[in-house]
Amino acid sequence: MSNLDKKTSKTASSGTNKPAAKTDFAFGKENYILLLVGLAFIVVGFILMAGGGSEDPNVFNEEIFSTRRITIAPIVVLIGFVIEIFAIMRKPKD
Repeated sequence: MSNLDKKTSKTASSGTNKPAAKTDFAFGKENYILLLVGLAFIVVGFILMAGGGSEDPNVFNEEIFSTRRITIAPIVVLIGFVIEIFAIMRKPKD
């Protein structure tokens, strides 16, 4: 007898018409942890991109072209998106 037959026979013998509760989620615990880690990378990357503005709009501020804003922050955001894709595609362990 398969697991499905066992579940239906249990509900039929108990006298209730409710099917057995199934608590399978699309993602496992590891997937959710990876999703949160990826989200944290994305948020940190956008925080690294922030700033560099000027108090006076008529004065140009060279600070917007810093290595942190042009190179490091986009790489951190890209790593976050790669982690997100990996977390979604990873098959949860049973």
